[in-house]
Amino acid sequence: MKELELSRREDSLVLVFDGAFDPRAAWEHELTPLVQFLEEYAGEWMPELVSGKRRRRYSRAAIRKCWEEKRGERTASLFFYRTKLPALEMGTSLTFPPLAPELNILLEIQPLSLFADEARCQRFTELVRAWASRYPGTHAAAHSLADRALAGAPSFGRDERRSRQDGFDQIYEVSWLNVFGPRLVETVGRDRMLSTPAHRVESLPDGSVLLVTWPTLADFASAPAREAQARAHAHLRPDLDLTTVRRTLHARSAALAPVEPRFPSDVAPLLARVVDRAALHERQRQIADFNDWSPPAPEEWRPASAALPSDVEDEEQARAHYRTLAEHLVALFHTKVPSVLEATPESLTDVDFQFWREEFPRVFQREHIEAHAVPAVGAYLGQVLVHHLGGQWIPRRRMEEAQVLVGERVWFPFARAAHYLGSCQSLLDFSLTQLFQVAARHRR
Repeated sequence: MKELELSRREDSLVLVFDGAFDPRAAWEHELTPLVQFLEEYAGEWMPELVSGKRRRRYSRAAIRKCWEEKRGERTASLFFYRTKLPALEMGTSLTFPPLAPELNILLEIQPLSLFADEARCQRFTELVRAWASRYPGTHAAAHSLADRALAGAPSFGRDERRSRQDGFDQIYEVSWLNVFGPRLVETVGRDRMLSTPAHRVESLPDGSVLLVTWPTLADFASAPAREAQARAHAHLRPDLDLTTVRRTLHARSAALAPVEPRFPSDVAPLLARVVDRAALHERQRQIADFNDWSPPAPEEWRPASAALPSDVEDEEQARAHYRTLAEHLVALFHTKVPSVLEATPESLTDVDFQFWREEFPRVFQREHIEAHAVPAVGAYLGQVLVHHLGGQWIPRRRMEEAQVLVGERVWFPFARAAHYLGSCQSLLDFSLTQLFQVAARHRR
């Protein structure tokens, strides 16, 4: 039973729910309504798996077993998943005295397009309303994951200590769906809160207010939905200027608008993987930046007519040493990057990406990089040039002068490696992928 993992490439509906429960009551009494409402309203995204110390198929009995496994003295948690689309990750945690008794839910559903349907959005709203009525608390919000990140959630510009201490103590943001607790309602003013221009505004039994800005979530970035969001926010925060709020929201929509990748061809495979690691709310900006960027042309070469002659006594021994150095890179990366064993052009891109993902030049000490990583990377690059472009090593006593003859050019792989490992940005500016592609074009 393997859960379907959420994609890093897609936006999600995310719900953050902070409520309260009675710690004196039996846990079944407190947890059962949460599950009942979930079963009543979830529909297509109903959990299929529940997890404690191990995963089980969803059932009330499985929930009971998982709860018993994860129940501690002060906290308890349950996690819910699905095995097929729509994808779901839902975590439910409870804290017990002497900590403040709280019930917290963090729920994420993909794809966001699921919530283009108004009836489905209505059912989701009824689920949150039912939870908020049963587990009254301070705040709940459901919105686009990417847009929520652009808004600065959950700290909204505060330092971590203050954010944890104060929580959602004022209207920092208006999400698609909101539950504002009684204290926040009184801070804003109940009459003002209930008169908010929005799709749905409803007072809940404990004095909280449920507010939904727009009928559907999936089109949150559209002009009409943004206008509704801006008007609601400016109404609840009369100290804010509506024009400024509107401009901020439209800027966020622009930041999330899809950008077609037009990466430089020599490094396109590498940049595509780098972009895939970007946070969703930063992805389109990074694509645009890479579309406007090109790595510098490789300078680690000479015409074959200007090649430095070998100055070592035993050329074969020198080449064997280069092969040994290349094996050092294989030993370093073979578990994380299995393709490094093959020493192919594709493995160069895999190595590039791994160095970049690990921020290798920043993490490791410079003397170790120069003494060990540069020789290993240079030798590995040289070996790929030899095996896949018909290159020939021209050994030199000084390693940075060693060359690989390919067609009408000689390449300096150790010099390239030194440039490459200079900084994290250098991993992209002087990638192994690019040098190989350029060498391949010039081998004839």
